[in-house]
Amino acid sequence: MTRIMKAIVVEDERLPRLALLQKLEDFRKQVEVVDSCDNYDDALESILHHKPDLLLMDIQLQGKDAMQLLGKLQEAIELPQVIFTTAYSDRRYLMSAIKFSAVDYLLKPIDKTELALAITKAANNLPTAPPRPTMAGKLSLRTASGKVSIVPADITYISADGNYSLLCTFSNKEQVLESMSALEQLLDPTTFVRIDRSTIVNLQRVYKVNVKRHICTFISTAGTVMETELSKIGIDRLMQYM
Repeated sequence: MTRIMKAIVVEDERLPRLALLQKLEDFRKQVEVVDSCDNYDDALESILHHKPDLLLMDIQLQGKDAMQLLGKLQEAIELPQVIFTTAYSDRRYLMSAIKFSAVDYLLKPIDKTELALAITKAANNLPTAPPRPTMAGKLSLRTASGKVSIVPADITYISADGNYSLLCTFSNKEQVLESMSALEQLLDPTTFVRIDRSTIVNLQRVYKVNVKRHICTFISTAGTVMETELSKIGIDRLMQYM
């Protein structure tokens, strides 16, 4: 059974926002609306907090637009699926929607049948279930040549490697075929934090953060030390946990 998608509605006009929220009530078995926002700043904060599966977004956001918002989000997280809702049919907007791999582009007033088709597309695009821990408490993850079994506590950080992921420990680095999003769902969120789009950090292994050099230092229980360079966004996010 397809899981229920967490969704956020971003619409700066009150009546269209309420109308869309009302229509979404008919899709409660597929979509759970966790928030609705009427401006750029609130939307940015809410999306980073909730990390929804789906965004239903108006193109225009009181002087800014959805493309600016998605560009900013793209620096920090893997983008959710997007259904654009707009009163404009301009080709520029259509091309921008394609750039961000939008699920659909719905013209206002939104037709409920078209909304249903767009939601179904989004549901069909959901990632497959992430791998599960083994009985020994290890993760069994796919590699290009087979599988690797690893205790989560041994991971210092994970970095994106194209469509795959690179697990980094104090002794080696291992490419696995699971995406960053799949690993993020699997790992304990109180210990493993995604600090930017391409990095997940094991907070229990963080020893020191150099804000000026953008360097994070990790230390093992045996006293082994390793360093990695992070993005400015990653450093800023990590400092919130220090």
